[in-house]
Amino acid sequence: MTLQTWWLFVMAVFLLSGTPGPNMLHILQRSVDFGVRRTVVAMAGCLAGLVTILAASAAGLTALLLAIPGAFEVLRWLGTGYLVWLGIKAWRADPTPLDVTDDAALADRRLSPAQLFRGGFAISISNPKALLFAAAFFPQFVSAAAPKPPQFAILVLTFAVVECFWYGVYALGGRGLARHLARPSLKKWFNRMTGTIFIGFGLLLLRSKHA
Repeated sequence: MTLQTWWLFVMAVFLLSGTPGPNMLHILQRSVDFGVRRTVVAMAGCLAGLVTILAASAAGLTALLLAIPGAFEVLRWLGTGYLVWLGIKAWRADPTPLDVTDDAALADRRLSPAQLFRGGFAISISNPKALLFAAAFFPQFVSAAAPKPPQFAILVLTFAVVECFWYGVYALGGRGLARHLARPSLKKWFNRMTGTIFIGFGLLLLRSKHA
């Protein structure tokens, strides 16, 4: 992989990662609800899920799943169900704004760091289309004349760094947005808009085809 090829990869990933998707929406929502500091744990979960998908795709898991009849269909339905469930959960969420400096209020919401991490990981890992994307996208930047594992490792690491940058942008944006959602009526509107978008992501995943 040449330096020029790597820079092309960085620019492509920068634009792709910045596009709003389930991960970024989840981080935005967590930042609004719990503040940037606690959202870092959710970011770590999203990143762990993403790196797992990218590494699995580089290791050939995508080809294996494509060879198993119905495997991607099952994953697609599971991913759709999870996103729709998140959307319904957001619609029914408590619209009372949370004071992120109030430890007692945070504890009352019953979301531990482990739960925040698992939620981020589940969002990231639940989209089987990401496996197909990685399988189609990564090889375009890998030189056949050089050993592939080190090149894939560089690409995965680069993707993770760029993704972290955008996580930070969305988390800070959510924190700024939270200041404008002090009224329960506005917070309710935000919850329902977020829920609708999650459901929309789920339906788009359901309509998509891997073939």
